[in-house]
Amino acid sequence: MNGGTGAPSELAGGPRPGAERFLLRLARALHESGAPSHRIEEAMAVLAPRLGIEGRFFSTPTSIFVSFGSEEESRTTLLRVEPTGVGLERMVHVDEVIAEVQADRLTPAAAIAQLDALAARPPRYGPVLTIAAYGLAAATVARFLGGGWHEVVVGALIGAQTGVFALLASRHRDAARVFEWIASFAAAAAAVGWALVFAPLVPAMAAVAGLIVLVPGLTLTVALTELATRHLVSGTARMAGAALTFLAIGFGLALGARLEPLVGAASVAAPSSPLPAWTEALALAVTPLALTVLFRARPRDVFVIAVAGAVAYGTQRVASQVAGPEIGILVAAFAVGLVGNLYARLRRRPAAVAIVPSLILLVPGSLGVRSVSALVAKEVVPGIEALFTLVVLAAALAAGILLANFVMPPRRPL
Repeated sequence: MNGGTGAPSELAGGPRPGAERFLLRLARALHESGAPSHRIEEAMAVLAPRLGIEGRFFSTPTSIFVSFGSEEESRTTLLRVEPTGVGLERMVHVDEVIAEVQADRLTPAAAIAQLDALAARPPRYGPVLTIAAYGLAAATVARFLGGGWHEVVVGALIGAQTGVFALLASRHRDAARVFEWIASFAAAAAAVGWALVFAPLVPAMAAVAGLIVLVPGLTLTVALTELATRHLVSGTARMAGAALTFLAIGFGLALGARLEPLVGAASVAAPSSPLPAWTEALALAVTPLALTVLFRARPRDVFVIAVAGAVAYGTQRVASQVAGPEIGILVAAFAVGLVGNLYARLRRRPAAVAIVPSLILLVPGSLGVRSVSALVAKEVVPGIEALFTLVVLAAALAAGILLANFVMPPRRPL
């Protein structure tokens, strides 16, 4: 269990007015942008001495502890926070505020005003565009999974359906708590229903593609990264959250699969007609458009997201063919980490802008869904095998990112 610390020896001539309030507001803003716990603590620990503050910081997915003053006379504040998705545009703006404060171009009071204005800013992407991004992401994943036209079209329809559920759940706290359970069963049931229209169809493939945005593969990777960096409480909590989401999605899909016998021959085990190779390149080209919206990045960042995604996908394909999937994931994650950190150095932007969307092309989240589905269906051995493979590949992914950070540090907390 680690906590970021602003060392007393680095204090810059006493606390600046409003510094403590600014640090509390900054901690919440970083969490709301989706920064992982070790990045939040590092950013706070770097900035606190510049403001003349001795502080200790400890972040988890649901709370942030901030202690100001010496260990003998410290004052501790608890911030209760809720887990949120990644908002890359907000992360960029928060990082800009940090840089301005570090360079003494912005007072803590002015920085608080900027953070408040950022929090009050309406979403860049409206509900229609967000739902379309869900559908587009699902369609491309269906292609990456080897689906045919039927699976791609139905995956897009189910993805859009999931996007509608996500928007509705975001407005009601109680609905958000059962969102994954409902969305996964609805996806499986819809896939079976669409099989009557788009026969023959592989319902399981279309349903998994339609739910891919909900699959917590990225959360699992972040959890393993936090555990590797000795942030044990945060990593364990995030791991438990990912496991519960996998359980919800897998259970919902397993229940929906019980409906497949109702459509008879319309449900098949493999696509009837594979798509030509050029469609895979097309899917890779349009995926950054969906990821830019889903990760709430700036439109101008679509290019770097596309480049990093192409590096991730291409490296993983080549390395996996040469040395196997584990080495392929490790090498691809290392390459993406280098691209992201190089981008951070050259553009003075968070490395997460390039790295996070690219990980979606690498994280084997569908293995977790298949594992739980198999276990619910009492297929114990295939379920355990899929689960073990998932953990190994996610560990390789986290190791690649950590190795890239060692070889080429981004020089910025985010």
